[in-house]
Amino acid sequence: MGRFLRARREAVGPEQAGLPAGLRRRTPGLRRAELATLAGISVEYLTRLEQGRDRNPSAQVLGALADALQLTLQERLLLRRLTKEAHDGDPLVCAAAPPLSRTARPTVRAVLDRLEPAPAAVINWVGDVIAHTSGHARLFGPLGALDGEPPNLLRHLFTDERARTAYPDWDRVADETVARLRHEVPLRDPYVADLAEELTITAGAEFADRFADLSAVPRRVGSRRVAHPEVGQLRLLYETLALPEDGQWVVVHLPADDATAAALDRLAGRRPGALRAVADTG
Repeated sequence: MGRFLRARREAVGPEQAGLPAGLRRRTPGLRRAELATLAGISVEYLTRLEQGRDRNPSAQVLGALADALQLTLQERLLLRRLTKEAHDGDPLVCAAAPPLSRTARPTVRAVLDRLEPAPAAVINWVGDVIAHTSGHARLFGPLGALDGEPPNLLRHLFTDERARTAYPDWDRVADETVARLRHEVPLRDPYVADLAEELTITAGAEFADRFADLSAVPRRVGSRRVAHPEVGQLRLLYETLALPEDGQWVVVHLPADDATAAALDRLAGRRPGALRAVADTG
């Protein structure tokens, strides 16, 4: 929570907060005294929050800080979650947690069948690919993303060199994938703890630094570029559909332009037009 507050404070310029920029600033963003004044709290209390010496701020204090930092709704929800983690203890301590599911329900598999030939997959909260369409296999299989038993998005991204070639925007893909692992999982989950320890060792700082960055907010929709070894450059849009009772998500990829739609049709061996491009309005 403290790291998140400090990161957001340093990301807000004084002009955004309606304050004069001043001539000399040794640190980016707002000074602690400025944020404390805007939120109506003392500098000493804000310092304790940022340093982790006070882990139980009131809802009123959180709301005032969120207003002063101009947080989005998603960032406010993240702040609330981090506060709960700070109050309840270390979120990575093994404790009672729901069992990790590595199978998809029959009804979810039936939904996947109806999504063909679109690339779609069911992902559990640690990034295991537990079910997918044949369109997903044709798109992501040649990239190495379905290797492993079970295949895992994070292991592929951070330990398979093919991922660097496959994703021209690898850094952004890695940021988004780790943010989901960090913030959209059960509190104090032992499965996340095990995977985080493994990747901290196998991938080093590239994973560990992202996992420690609590300011990154997960995205459920977006775009992605893929350099496919068989059909070349692709522009994809993705939608993430939550299955909260299972701790799973259905991730669907769709072509963002006509060239990508035609390329996916060629991969599937289907007549042109089986998949139509979706305009990216974001």
